[in-house]
Amino acid sequence: MELLGYIGSVAAVCTTGAFIPQILKIRRQGGGDLSYPMLFLYLTGILLWLAYGLMLHAAAIIWANGATALLVAIAILLKASHPRQ
Repeated sequence: MELLGYIGSVAAVCTTGAFIPQILKIRRQGGGDLSYPMLFLYLTGILLWLAYGLMLHAAAIIWANGATALLVAIAILLKASHPRQ
């Protein structure tokens, strides 16, 4: 893999992994401090990046945005099921 591929993969791990602490916080404290419009707008952007990656056949973009879309969907479900504590 060339340097460009490594940079893309590391960036994908960082940006995708950055959402995991938010999910853990929602599970512990509830999701009252997150707005649904922000989450849905973020999910829309992630799905558009996923579509872009699919059109380019860019593996790093595809797996990172697929994983992030799943994490955002989990955050939305947790927010709905875990009220602020």
